Amino acid sequence: MPSELLIAILAGLGGMFGWGLADFFAKKTIDQVGDTVSLAWGHLFGTIVLFIMAMYQFGLRGQTVTLPDSFLAWSGVILFGILQATVYFFVYKGFGKGQVGLLSPVFASFSGFVAVVSIVILGELVTGSLLLGLAILFAGILLINVDIKALRSRRLRFAQIPGFKEVGFATVLAILWTLFWDQFVGGKDWLVYTFYMYASMTVAIFIIAIATRINLFVVTPKIWKFLFLIGLTEVGAYLAITWGYGATTRTSVVALLSGAFSLPTIILARLFLKERITAIQTIGSLVIIIGIMLLSVA
Repeated sequence: MPSELLIAILAGLGGMFGWGLADFFAKKTIDQVGDTVSLAWGHLFGTIVLFIMAMYQFGLRGQTVTLPDSFLAWSGVILFGILQATVYFFVYKGFGKGQVGLLSPVFASFSGFVAVVSIVILGELVTGSLLLGLAILFAGILLINVDIKALRSRRLRFAQIPGFKEVGFATVLAILWTLFWDQFVGGKDWLVYTFYMYASMTVAIFIIAIATRINLFVVTPKIWKFLFLIGLTEVGAYLAITWGYGATTRTSVVALLSGAFSLPTIILARLFLKERITAIQTIGSLVIIIGIMLLSVA
């Protein structure tokens, strides 16, 4: 049976590549149809994928379905979906107001805060080598998200940076979501709970889109495949981290590895979209890889 650390590493890598691929495919859609439209249709496709997976698992294979067994459990699943939709809403709202190069490191820091809370407050046990790997990994995450030109372009008074309040609020919500989702799904059916949480998030995103009067029917035929791929890869990320949080106590490992989703995004953008990788991003990528290697031998 795989060790807890191995499961946590695999789950974290699943989250990293799932969210990284989703962000890469979003680059193909956001400029043409907008972030909210991309979110709404991508999540709808993701919900359909999860539904098909659940039907296969519990219908064709006959596995016993372990549904939430109380009003509190059902309420929790729905609230987690709404909370995650709110995170997306404020992140994109903040990015729309300000410079992504200044705001992206702020949001990327959520995984580091989760790791600190899990270790210092919740008592997650870590060895010295594991702690070193986590610290190096977090340093790489910050480096890969930072934009030196943006930092030099203004004096850093964060409260006055356009979009900082929105992204800061989203970061706090992301920390809370991760910590409580970790506690909530422990020992539960990760596929079922991911499906209901994700479906709740999808409904919340559509409600936000309709309430803000966004036209959801501006998608051109060539965009649909990318919206489907956003949903497919994002579902993979949520399934992976939910599996990791439910099957292990290594919250810090899952959170930090999945928080490094910018690594596959920038690599794929460089290979297929010919986007330039800055020197600091190259260094950050190497630091993340070193951190992953240290985790694997910790």
